[in-house]
Amino acid sequence: MESNGKINGMSDWEDIKHLYARAGFGLGFDESRKKENSSLRKALDNLFSGGRPGLFRLPSEYVSLQEKAMDLEGSMMKNFKAKNLEDKAKKFMPLVITNWYDSMADSRNPLLEKMTLFWHGHFACRSKLPHMAVRQVNTIRQHALGNFRDLVQAIAKDPSMILYLNNQQNNKEKPNENFARELMELFTIGIGNYSEKDVKEAGRAFTGWKADRIKAEYKFVARRHDFGKKTFMGQTGDFNGEDIINIILENKEVARFIARKIHAYFVNPKIDEKNVNEIADIFYNSDYDIKKTMHHIFSSDWFYASENIGVKIKSPIELYVGLKKILDIQLSNHKPLFFIGRGLGQKLFNPPNVAGWPGDKAWIDNATLMTRLNLPFYFIHANDVVIKGYSSGNSKPKKTIDLRPIFDFYKGKETESIVSDLIRYFIHPRLSADKKLLTAGLKRNTEKEIIISMVSRTLSLPEYQLC
Repeated sequence: MESNGKINGMSDWEDIKHLYARAGFGLGFDESRKKENSSLRKALDNLFSGGRPGLFRLPSEYVSLQEKAMDLEGSMMKNFKAKNLEDKAKKFMPLVITNWYDSMADSRNPLLEKMTLFWHGHFACRSKLPHMAVRQVNTIRQHALGNFRDLVQAIAKDPSMILYLNNQQNNKEKPNENFARELMELFTIGIGNYSEKDVKEAGRAFTGWKADRIKAEYKFVARRHDFGKKTFMGQTGDFNGEDIINIILENKEVARFIARKIHAYFVNPKIDEKNVNEIADIFYNSDYDIKKTMHHIFSSDWFYASENIGVKIKSPIELYVGLKKILDIQLSNHKPLFFIGRGLGQKLFNPPNVAGWPGDKAWIDNATLMTRLNLPFYFIHANDVVIKGYSSGNSKPKKTIDLRPIFDFYKGKETESIVSDLIRYFIHPRLSADKKLLTAGLKRNTEKEIIISMVSRTLSLPEYQLC
């Protein structure tokens, strides 16, 4: 392990906070307290000790609907009925999205969840139907910390991706180059490392790759495939799609391209070429071992350097999941999550385009800034929220939060002590916060009301938007 946990004057605790903000979604209140006296080495070991990724399951009601669609095979009313069932199916998407939010917040394997979200943005793709969305996220989860080669091969056969990038229409009579182009431009090697002829030849190699919409399965249609010779990146042969991906990954520029994206997402949007080259070397020389590469990053001194602290703006999903971990937010309907997706610009399974979400400063504009800052207030003080451990008189909540661990811990403590502690737990120590501003107008409040206000105000600080 390269990091000693005392980098640039930082303690293990400060390093751990930084680690979990980047490699996960931050720490809940109890998690923070439990890890306060831990070592960075132990925190790293825990982070990378997660078991095999579990699979998302479809709701039983949706499975029944899907079975009805399968029964339509051969029916003269097939097209009409399938369309009708598809409209019904789309109504289950909010539940799929909510389940993913819950998994990100509650998982004992936060690194897997964060890597899955990262790859979901990297392999940007729209999924409109629940069974296809679940299939895609399970595919990513399976390989998120595995081998990048396996991940690319699996994504190339993902039904949602096949439909999104028009490979469904790719046949030997009229090859469609959309997927082949994006595979190289955005998913693997980047512009400048392939030719237009490479795009055309790769498009031919992926002919006959189709998706079954009802079963959410990949299928190869031999009569649509071009079995002729192709010349791609200087090599000639009867290549298929798998061959094309393998040839691309022979080039170390793939490792550099992915290393830059990993650096921007997990380390700093301002690229340090020395660090990128180091990441690329590990990635390429390990034959694209994602877990090994990420462990190297999170074990390196430079990851914990002061210039990489608090320089990333949390994505809307990172912001909400972090709040959920702290407040234990429970929703009786899915509308708030769609409000976050639409209002803040990040809706799962619905990126703006195939390049994904631009991230960083693009998350903030005049419209989204105030919404982001007011989000904690909305979850804590809205009329339809019930705070466990505090009587509000509302018997029909649409939202509940649980502040009991915080109430219990700060019972009988002075306001100044509470403020200092909450800033320490919720904001990275390297980011300053105005304590006087946080405590203004609190003298006449009850102890629990003071704590509620302190939690709300601390989470509404601009500094909480950073990680």
